[in-house]
Amino acid sequence: MSNFKNKTVLAKGVNKRGVWFKFLIYMVVVALVNIAGVTLFFRADLTANKIYSISDASKKVVSTLSEPLTIKVFFTKNLPAPHNNTERYLRDLLEEYAAKGGKVFNYKFYDVTATDAGVTEQTNINRDMAEDYGISPVQIRVIENDEVKFQQAYMGLVIIHGDMIEKIPAITSTDALEYTLTSAIQKLNNKVSALLALDEKIKITLYLSSSLENVAPLMGLDEISEMPKLIEKVVERLNIRSLDKVDYKYIDPNVGLNAGSNSTLDELSKKYNLMVMKWPQIPQKAIEAGSGVASIVMEYKDRVKTTNLISTINIPIIGTTYQMVDPASLEGLFTQTMETMIGINEDIGYLADYGTHTLMDTNLAMMQGQQQSSMRAFNHLISQRYSIQSINLKTDDIPSAVPISKSKPIPDGLKTLIIARPTEPFSDYELFLIDQALMRGTNIAFFIDTFNEIMSSQQFGFGGGPQFIPIDTGLERLLNHYGIKIDNSYILDDNCYKQQMPQNQGGGEQKIYFAPIIKDANINNTPAYMNNIKGIIAMKISPLELDEKQVEQNAIKATKLFSSSEKSWLMEGNINLNPMFIINPPSDSSKMKSYPLAYMLNGEFKSYFAGKPIPQKPTKSSDDKDNEKDEAKEAINENIDIDAPDKKGEIAESNTDDMKQKIVKENKDEIAKIEVENSIITKGKPAKIFVIACSAILQDNMLDPEGRSTNATFLLNIIDHLNDKDDIAAMRSKIQTLNPLEETSPIARTFIKVFNIAALPILVILFGFGVWAKRASRKKAIKLQFEK
Repeated sequence: MSNFKNKTVLAKGVNKRGVWFKFLIYMVVVALVNIAGVTLFFRADLTANKIYSISDASKKVVSTLSEPLTIKVFFTKNLPAPHNNTERYLRDLLEEYAAKGGKVFNYKFYDVTATDAGVTEQTNINRDMAEDYGISPVQIRVIENDEVKFQQAYMGLVIIHGDMIEKIPAITSTDALEYTLTSAIQKLNNKVSALLALDEKIKITLYLSSSLENVAPLMGLDEISEMPKLIEKVVERLNIRSLDKVDYKYIDPNVGLNAGSNSTLDELSKKYNLMVMKWPQIPQKAIEAGSGVASIVMEYKDRVKTTNLISTINIPIIGTTYQMVDPASLEGLFTQTMETMIGINEDIGYLADYGTHTLMDTNLAMMQGQQQSSMRAFNHLISQRYSIQSINLKTDDIPSAVPISKSKPIPDGLKTLIIARPTEPFSDYELFLIDQALMRGTNIAFFIDTFNEIMSSQQFGFGGGPQFIPIDTGLERLLNHYGIKIDNSYILDDNCYKQQMPQNQGGGEQKIYFAPIIKDANINNTPAYMNNIKGIIAMKISPLELDEKQVEQNAIKATKLFSSSEKSWLMEGNINLNPMFIINPPSDSSKMKSYPLAYMLNGEFKSYFAGKPIPQKPTKSSDDKDNEKDEAKEAINENIDIDAPDKKGEIAESNTDDMKQKIVKENKDEIAKIEVENSIITKGKPAKIFVIACSAILQDNMLDPEGRSTNATFLLNIIDHLNDKDDIAAMRSKIQTLNPLEETSPIARTFIKVFNIAALPILVILFGFGVWAKRASRKKAIKLQFEK
């Protein structure tokens, strides 16, 4: 018995030592794993769209940094949800950038308290630093103790690359944050390279007449005399961040020979589109009659941007009031204009004639007699990544006395050309220019309308309403040849936008059938640039038809991007889009079906003009020539200095053209005998064509300036794809605000409801019975074993 006890005690001692030995081994393993994790760590992003990992485009941008880049983040600590999640996401994102950027990428968070509560000396220093960089607090909503309160918080950052600074003043959400950061870093990289490559300085000239100081007090503009000094300080700060590439000059038109005369001011006004102010004699204020200008002109080579310092506003009852531009906003304006002028971003062409939508401000377009079409949001979104170059196919028809700036025919090497809603017919020669641009590898995005909506004066009367006139520009022939036909009709869809009706009209919803909502089921998400596009809304869109035989013969790859729903039909012939007069066809009607609405074609296209002679270039009519002569006489009568270098060049060019035309006419028989080969590119380089029969998708009421809507994401992704930037498009599509549930049939929804309400509790009860039966069986088995 004693030996048995000793063996038991010995066994317990051995087991106890074994436990401690295992514990020590486990501790050593844990320590080694932690040591290995410090140097050999990895991240695993398990989200569907990899929203917590930076994309390949971001990795590429960061890895190409040659000089140190620093990001200073100014964030108020202890913010309530969801803003605390924004800070955490930003930290994780910057850590990902730092892991790929190495030593040249640095970031630091600064605690900035917007209120006096809990302020320390360091937070005061951080706040001053944030304000020096132009980061101001934003107002956020806070819910505490069932009360809604508002709080000031700093939520911005600055990116510093050498002497260059790019700021993101407000980061209020995580949406498209990686895209914003990567775009800003890439912009700084491009800006440094562009500034170093400049062969001349950017000129900023202030034209400010001293005569305005006499009438400025009457207009409430007492600070006008201080503007030269204020603008000089702004340019000094701009020069520090622009490698001293800006030259500033202040000119008073009232000083010097013939200064202040109407002829001098008129010349300046015509040359730079300056706003001239004229006033009569005001004896009671001892003010003499006079005139003056107050404008800033930025110039770089042939690019000119004019900003008027004084603006007029007509207010009812009060009358005309005058406002001076805020000097604090000029630095941002100068920076943006300079970036556009020196071409920091890649060029993209936009057809500016033939009645296309204008990209300029709506008010300015109306002043110049152009159609009113607001595309400010589209212009803003595209300009963030590309420099928009106006393409004017009518340039050669403009008289030489009229200066041309930035508008030019399609240049060689242009990556993409946008044609948005032309309404005027193209000549064969101009179609030839577009066709040959495609043959040279220029990608083209067509936003075509099939009808021109003309508002009637009897619109609100009986039988009134807009008229829809078919548009025939000639582009249809090109598109038919390339394999796409646009049907002269409008798509009406039962899956459409629903307008809330006012109570005085009965309330409820009114379906706007001509504004179809394209849902996920009808969107092709296979291409990378279409990934995660869950919904698109269009308006007044026409269906497309693919010529499969033509596409197959030319080895063109055609990709249908989206289509209407199965509950859509066509409105043809007499167009009337009044929802009150639209009747749905029967659901089993053959007219109810899905129609293709957007296509992307790519490949080596065959020229429309292959085997045909080169079209003749339209010549100027005798009326045009008479107009040129009248303009020349008018220029002489206005005492325009024909000895000026630019005028000399224009006149010399005009004379040279006349001589050339004369020689050609005299030798036309001999010239006709000359044979020219390879004058037409019959088969082009690889290129892409995007076609959608809807220009309304470009309008401000269909886009948001921030680019977060699915419509904006879709358009930007299309433009990026045409410019071979699919990685940027994929990065932009990672986070979408629209992520609808997959649609199910009524039977499936009923089954899911019944299953959740009744089947799940029954399954739980059955599972309980199963567990009870298993335990009872186990007890019975144990009992039988001991009875034996």
